[in-house]
This record gives sequence, structure tokens and C-alpha cells, in this order.
Amino acid sequence: MSSNDAFVELLSLSKSASKTLATATTATKNAALEDIALALEGAVPEIVAANERDLARGAANDIGEGLLDRLKLDEDRIRGLASAVREIIALPDPVGEVVRGSTLQNGITIQQTRVPFGVIGAIYEARPNVTVDIAALALKSGNAAVLRGGSAAEESNRVLVRLMQEAIRRVGISPWAVQTIDEYGREGAARLMRARGLVDVLIPRGSAGLIATVVNESTVPVIETGAGIVHVYIDATADEAMAHAIAVNAKTHRPSVCNSAETLLIHRDAAKRMLPSVLDALSLRGVALLGDERARGAGATGVATDETWATEHLDLEMGVRVVDSLDEAIAHIDTYSTKHTETIVTNDFANAERFLAEVDSAVVMVNASTRFTDGGEFGFGAEVGISTQKMHARGPMGLAELTSTKWLVRGTGQIR
Repeated sequence: MSSNDAFVELLSLSKSASKTLATATTATKNAALEDIALALEGAVPEIVAANERDLARGAANDIGEGLLDRLKLDEDRIRGLASAVREIIALPDPVGEVVRGSTLQNGITIQQTRVPFGVIGAIYEARPNVTVDIAALALKSGNAAVLRGGSAAEESNRVLVRLMQEAIRRVGISPWAVQTIDEYGREGAARLMRARGLVDVLIPRGSAGLIATVVNESTVPVIETGAGIVHVYIDATADEAMAHAIAVNAKTHRPSVCNSAETLLIHRDAAKRMLPSVLDALSLRGVALLGDERARGAGATGVATDETWATEHLDLEMGVRVVDSLDEAIAHIDTYSTKHTETIVTNDFANAERFLAEVDSAVVMVNASTRFTDGGEFGFGAEVGISTQKMHARGPMGLAELTSTKWLVRGTGQIR
């Protein structure tokens, strides 16, 4: 059998597995997830050893600190993955949920009901945690998962997929319901994008370049996750202690992820009160600050350009701009945001409500760190990604976002 035929056969096996999984009981799916959690906990040394090989190769290839952080799986992170899987067990099964329904005057009943997509493809890079998150969410929502995790995490992903396949086989679910196409390399990713009919939906996670490639080249329907050019806006009336805490947390808590802040906007009145101290707090935590002229006068050391505002740094680097009004802040966000997450720090109720209403992003916050844009924090157990599109799913995607619907119509012989 040629490699091309083998690739099609692999996807065909996933398709068959998805049809069986679509009718699996909640108890069976939960048992599979519990076995996955136990398998992860029981194989910590094996997973860490595989991950260390990936980390060593990544460091040798100079992939950067941000990607190395995303790539890393230590014991705490692995146990965190197992906990996230158990959180998914505790969530309601979306399959079969009635979204709406009615009985027509002629006695026909109609129900719009949640059903699995079928086969979910995922293309991502240097994120072995995503291998577990997507597989677990796919299983609970009745979908098969075909994963392309990239060469950077190849050793880690191989072990994780094998452990999950063995776990689900033990409860009677086909191991083909979770599989990887990493062995097919970039050509496999390209073929996955064109596998319309065998793959029902494709989800990319990673750099802006990777996401753009999948969106532009795929013939399979895509749920677009987006890069995070995320903004913190400190309004004129903001409390200084709150502004410090949110700005520092949003930027430095974990700078390599998509919900970390990349741009700090501050009203000129707030800047007079607190900008030097806010910048000092960020600088003390290693943040390189690129500012406009007024921000440089308050302590920013680098020069911000249009490229600064349009860059997802994913590192300890941040653009800082002083604005004259809420309108100017919203205009800046409209121009440069990737529609991921924005937050305002304010004590002005009217400004807070305007910000919530007028800023067009997937998640808009008041007086909270952007780091809360996360499936786990939102109570989803885990997430497939943060959708920045407006079709079907927007924001953190959990179980419900991995389902479609179909109409069930029951009659007693009525004709039209």
C-alpha cells in the first residue's frame, strides 16, 4: 500500500470510529476519559523523558523561549492535564441536548438536537498539552480526533497518543478515534487540509502564519483560532493598585500564551497619576517597554512603531501608548486587535459599559486580567482553542462548540 493510500485508510478508519463513537453512552465516554487520566498519571516518567528529548532538540534548533515554554511537560503539568480530563468527565454531555423545539398545529414535533461533527482534525505546533485537551474534548462530544502536532513535540505526542489509544481500547472504544498523522510531516498536514469528506472540521492552533495557512489553503471547513494581540486599557478613573495588578498579571503571568497582553493603553489623566509606577512594575519583571513619545517620557525605553502595535510578541515585550480619550483607545483596538481579548480598568460605569458594547472582540472584560480567557477558567475543563471568528463558535471552545445540530421531526402520517 502506498503512503497516500495509507493516509486515506487512516482517515477512513477515523471516520468509521466516529460513527460508532457518536452513539456511545455518556458512561462509556466518561470511563474512557478516566482511563486516560489514570494513564497519564501512571506514565509521568515516560512522558517527561520523551518531552525532554523534544526540549533538547528545540533548544538546539533555537526555537525560542516562548515555544520552549509551551513545549514543556513536567510532572505538575502532566498531572494538571489529568485533572483537566477529569473536569471534562464532570461536565454535561452535549450530545443529544435539545436546543429548541415545538409542536406544530398539525401535531408534528420538531427538535433541534446537538450531534457530533464526526472527525475533527487539529493542526498545532509545540503544544503537547493540546494533544490531550483536544482528544479528551473530542471523545466527550462524540467525535474522533486526527492530530497533527508538529515536529517540535513529536516524541511527546507519540507517547501521549499511544497512552490514550490504549486507554480507550480498554473500555471498548476504537483506538482509531484518537490518532496522529505526525509521521506524514508537512505533507500530511497539507493533505489533512484537503480531506473534505473524510474530515468534517479542522481547527488550527499556533502562530499567526500557521493559522493563516490553514484558513487560506483548507478545503475542509475551518474554525479559526486567532493570534492574540491583546490590549489592557487603563481608563482615567482607574484605581492605581488594580491597574498595577492587572497590567502586570496580564503581561507577565505567562507571556508565551495567546491571552497575555501585548499592548498597554492608558488615558492621559491616568498616565499623570500612575504611568511611571506601572512601567516600573512591568520593568522589574523583565518586560521590555516600547512606548510612544509620552510613554517614553514616563519610563518606556524603546520606541514603538506601527509594527509594535501589530505584533504578537509572546514574550516579555510590550507596547505602551498614552491616549486622550476612551474613543481613541477603542479606535486603536479596532485598528490593531486580532479580536481575541481586551480589558478596561475603570471606576466609570458608563465607560465600562461602552467598552463592553463597542469593542468587537471574542472576549471583552472590565477590571479583570486577560489571562482569564481560558477554557479551564471559564469552566469548560479544557479548551480546543480560542475562536476569533464570528461563525458558530467564538471565544474559548469547549464541548458544545464541538457539536453541530440536526432537526428531529416526528409525525403520525401528516402530509403537506
